[in-house]
Amino acid sequence: MAAPVPVASDRVPASQKIGFGLGSFLDMWGHWLYQSMAFHVFNVFLGVAPGLISTALGLKIFVDAVSDALFGWLSDNTRSRWGRRRPFILIGGVLSGIGLPLMFAVGRGWSDGEYFIFMLVSTCLYVPVMSCFNMPWNSLGAEMTPDYHERTRVMSVKNAIQKIPELAMFVAAQFTTLAVFNDASGKPDILLGAQVYTSILGAIMVLVSIAIFLLTRERYYEKVVAQSRQRVPFKDTLYRTLKNKPFRQMLGTMLTYNMATAMVGLLGYYATVYYVCGGNVVEATKWNSLMGVAGLVSGLVGISFAGWVAKRHGKRNALMTVLVLGIFAFIGDWFFYNPALPWLQLFASGGVAFIGAGFWTIYGSAMADVIDHDELSSGQRREGSFAACGSWISKVGLALGNSASGWVLMFTGFDAKLPAQDEQAIFLIRVFLSGIPICGLLVALFIVSRYFLTEQRMHEIRATLEARRGTV
Repeated sequence: MAAPVPVASDRVPASQKIGFGLGSFLDMWGHWLYQSMAFHVFNVFLGVAPGLISTALGLKIFVDAVSDALFGWLSDNTRSRWGRRRPFILIGGVLSGIGLPLMFAVGRGWSDGEYFIFMLVSTCLYVPVMSCFNMPWNSLGAEMTPDYHERTRVMSVKNAIQKIPELAMFVAAQFTTLAVFNDASGKPDILLGAQVYTSILGAIMVLVSIAIFLLTRERYYEKVVAQSRQRVPFKDTLYRTLKNKPFRQMLGTMLTYNMATAMVGLLGYYATVYYVCGGNVVEATKWNSLMGVAGLVSGLVGISFAGWVAKRHGKRNALMTVLVLGIFAFIGDWFFYNPALPWLQLFASGGVAFIGAGFWTIYGSAMADVIDHDELSSGQRREGSFAACGSWISKVGLALGNSASGWVLMFTGFDAKLPAQDEQAIFLIRVFLSGIPICGLLVALFIVSRYFLTEQRMHEIRATLEARRGTV
């Protein structure tokens, strides 16, 4: 069957692409900002044991499992004048912005156990708020267009916009060490800096949530979902979604990618602080900000590159290409973290950002194809169920990776209370920083090589669906 010529009605207006893309502000800051700053604040400044921090970050996965499934299921079955996704996006987004600074509302001089309990309770309370926003928002991305390549363009715009909140995450550590936050002794008050910074970002999140609600539309809701009274059973958020083979393939690829990169994301920060900068936290945070800029530029290039490969050779080949380049990028980390040439770190962060941006652009686009494949057999649009299951599996990988990261750091012999780190600890940090991701990406590469939803197959599925229920 020849590929159909794209029609104008398949195109998503720029305003809607931007509106959807703005959700990355909440996704990045609501989900990942806390994790990226937790060790900087609680370990480096407050002295909490890294194993306790990573454990607290990992244990919230049990709350994630319930809240993601709940809000994915609720948004699939909601019927309202504003659609089934947008009301949750508005409410969850506003509450997540309000709650972000409260995650660092701790006192000084607490015991490790008290900090651990606060981290565990606060993260478990914040998780359902983020699920209320994130599950409907992720679902919305899979139902904006039926076109195979337009889906990649939607994800490309989203991931390009995502570079802005990503940069804010890189700058976060430097912001907390600004002189304006210094204590009476002249040392940076990192906790105060974190509280101010998250208050600013939280206010932006509230405003962005309103903008998303106003700019986006729900294409499939109006033309398919609203016409049906059939409801999605709660058990489908896990059981029936996992019966879909291409979905399992995408999950396996994403799971190994997440685990491999999450386990060493922490090590990159410590390699900069204690290897390249010799323990100078203020100097290291400046380099961290520059690495964020390098990542922004490289990420934009990575999005364009992955989209170009997907357009010409299909999404499977694009993912495989990105993963191969990722292996070379992590090999390069051994050489790019160099105290004699600290500017080489820009290539380390740039390489990781390049492959990450490309990976998530194609992954998001491929997931929309998976949902069409599921509709072919189920007759339902269950974006929320797939978003919930995918998010939960993703967070399992991240939780395992994050939980392991602190213990990996401790295994190296690192001790934040020492004025200088042992050479053996620095050596092991560098070995793990390169070696662990390479192993994970090799596994992901094998899994994605088995993915069978080609462009030709997706055109066939679309033709069958439209013959059954009409166009959208």
